[in-house]
Amino acid sequence: MIEIVEFTNMCMIQDKNKVLVIDRKAKDWPGITFPGGHVDPGEPFTDAVIREIREETGLYISSPQLCGIKDWTEDNVRYVVLFYKTDTFDGMLQSSDEGDVWWEEIDNLSNLKLSPDMVDMLRVFTEDNLSEFFYRFDGEKWAYDLK
Repeated sequence: MIEIVEFTNMCMIQDKNKVLVIDRKAKDWPGITFPGGHVDPGEPFTDAVIREIREETGLYISSPQLCGIKDWTEDNVRYVVLFYKTDTFDGMLQSSDEGDVWWEEIDNLSNLKLSPDMVDMLRVFTEDNLSEFFYRFDGEKWAYDLK
């Protein structure tokens, strides 16, 4: 069976004990999260995350490492968010139309107004035994599993 799939990405950029966050203005998933965005048709996944980070933050990242995924199916489309992380970057930090960006202590993230489910998504970025954040509709509401 063939599925229709839409790919996006998200990247945790780390500088010692701080991570780069964005306060997303988008109404579909507002709140504080990591920067990222859509993969263009035919675009290599790694090139897409590098491009999206540059567009949203002004930083040039290198050596992003795939560390997990978030996925779900809705309206017969499977959505896949590729999770990357890196500590290699250059450039001057600047906010964009997507939202304000800043460096935040990783231990303080839970005290911020994070995007929905971001606290558990962060576990996929930071815990080696997890690689998937899977949303499922249980008949009445959305739930998720960490795998």
